[in-house]
Amino acid sequence: MIPARVSIERVAIAGAAGRIDAIVEDTGVAGTAYAVVCHPHPLYGGTMDNKVVTTLARALHACDIATVRFNFRGVGRSEGTYDEGRGESADAMAVAGWGAQRWPARQLVVAGFSFGAYVALRASGELPVSRLILIAPPVGRFDFAAVPVPRVPWLVVQGDADDVVDPEKVAAWASASQPSPVMVTLPGVGHFFHGHLQELRESVINTIRSG
Repeated sequence: MIPARVSIERVAIAGAAGRIDAIVEDTGVAGTAYAVVCHPHPLYGGTMDNKVVTTLARALHACDIATVRFNFRGVGRSEGTYDEGRGESADAMAVAGWGAQRWPARQLVVAGFSFGAYVALRASGELPVSRLILIAPPVGRFDFAAVPVPRVPWLVVQGDADDVVDPEKVAAWASASQPSPVMVTLPGVGHFFHGHLQELRESVINTIRSG
């Protein structure tokens, strides 16, 4: 359930490939941050309404962080076509810029799940991010080694029973990164967090509240 205090607004944001379809969820309190949340792979059914994405957004709302979920180019009402992470990163940056105009005094959080985690990492290198959140990043499927991590607090949440992403590759990449992230490994959890969304939510909330 979405808390009653969270307002929901559907907006169209101008992007390099045309209109970006987005949903803004604001907590109604004077929070210090807003978040751009990126969804999983568009060629495999990923949209901004993915249950991991919405769970991530609600965890952020619990920390008084407004969110902007959006569909990558070519998904839903968003214009354009799939661009292997390059154009999708531009989409995320356009959404972040829109958010900076809406909430000019707030810091930026960038978050993503699966392919969206790769996009979030790419985009964060071009944005003034204050925090990065990556859920089941597809290390080994995309060239994460070529993308530097921002020098800000960041979180990786990974299930150790992931059948899409190799958890060992994720852990090795995270431990080799500087700065290193807070790494949360959830036992018995697969890629889509079936039956474990509450654990995911709590992992994000606890990390943000701990600083």
